[in-house]
Amino acid sequence: MKKQMAFAALAGVMALTACSSGNNDGQEGQSSGGGKVTVWAWDPNFNIAAMKLAKEAYAAENPDVNVDIIEYAQADIIQKLNTGLNSGTTSGLPNVVLIEDYRAQSFLQAYPDSFYKMSDLIKPGDFADYKLSSTSLDGVQYGVPFDSGVTGLYVRKDLMEQAGYSVDDLQNIDWDQFIEIGKAVKEKTGKAMLTQDPNDLGLIRMMIQSAGAWYTAEDGTTPDLKDNAALKDAFATYKKLMESDTVKMISDWSQFLAGFNTGDVATVPTGNWITPSVKAEASQSGQWAVVPMPKLKNTASSVNASNLGGSSWYVLNVDGKEQAAEFLAKTLGSDAELYQKLVTDIGVIGTLKAATEGDAYNQEDAYFGGQKIVSDFAAWTQKIPQVNYGMHTYAIEDILVSAMQSYLGGADLDKVLSDAQSQAESQLG
Repeated sequence: MKKQMAFAALAGVMALTACSSGNNDGQEGQSSGGGKVTVWAWDPNFNIAAMKLAKEAYAAENPDVNVDIIEYAQADIIQKLNTGLNSGTTSGLPNVVLIEDYRAQSFLQAYPDSFYKMSDLIKPGDFADYKLSSTSLDGVQYGVPFDSGVTGLYVRKDLMEQAGYSVDDLQNIDWDQFIEIGKAVKEKTGKAMLTQDPNDLGLIRMMIQSAGAWYTAEDGTTPDLKDNAALKDAFATYKKLMESDTVKMISDWSQFLAGFNTGDVATVPTGNWITPSVKAEASQSGQWAVVPMPKLKNTASSVNASNLGGSSWYVLNVDGKEQAAEFLAKTLGSDAELYQKLVTDIGVIGTLKAATEGDAYNQEDAYFGGQKIVSDFAAWTQKIPQVNYGMHTYAIEDILVSAMQSYLGGADLDKVLSDAQSQAESQLG
């Protein structure tokens, strides 16, 4: 069973979501005691930068504690953790590690004794509710919830106006309304409504979480595809979208960025972490707004809020764990002022509720026409339905990518999902 769970954690290593790149700087992490804390994370401009600010904040009162931050690609961290934890050898592992929320349960369930309990050091209720399912196990809090992957619909106001719509017309809509607006935009402006990579089902993930559903049942292990009403609605909606002649097809990240930076698409439905990439095109300043994510029309539980991506911090049960846990608890686990700096300097929207009351979260953004987008994202974060991402997100999604292609090719939806259920049970059972 242990090896099976380890395989699940490794599944889909290369199917990384937002903020999942990074380069090894050649250093090796070492378990450390006393006044040293070793941290592994990816993405120098986001996660690494955030941890450096946490290090500075902690050093103000704890100058004798050395926090050593080491950058690896997310795939390398997953591989190194699995190798070390599966072998039972902790030598070379860090004190603190960043784990993507979609993968966290794979590690916690496979190696529950390898992670330090944070329940007595942080208050889980201080964080957005939706983060707690992925960062805890059997009622014990292990992770320190970090960034919000809250989604929004980024909208080109000028293109909408050319098509006869205002930003208000896109507030709290469903996906069917989105598609109809997209048809008008295409007709009036010649622009596609959004980009889509047919091998990336991030949009499906956003749709089903908006309804409080996931690829697995509430236990986080049992595949839930065949009788999953929200997933069926999401598949049908996705097909309707793909057949609406409003989608610009892409195949990689650079094409995704180019789609909105060059003005080829009118909207971008994705996580808030895309904001810096949108703002990278200075010529479009003032032309963008962000509205709540569309919801599924035919699923009553669906709301105009969802999530894509996001990660949390964990302390490993190695030498120096007490010091590492204290460092995390006093910084990213409770320091609302630190989160003001994180959002101002880096663009990290944290899930610590107290941070949302600070000035930095209520600043107007000139690029978005003076909209307080951080405040809006923080408010939407609190509305994200809580789901258990469980053990097999990427393994099941690999199955669903093929299922979606069959469905788009004309196969019956019920049969497609039934076959996917059988395949998932066979591979993961």
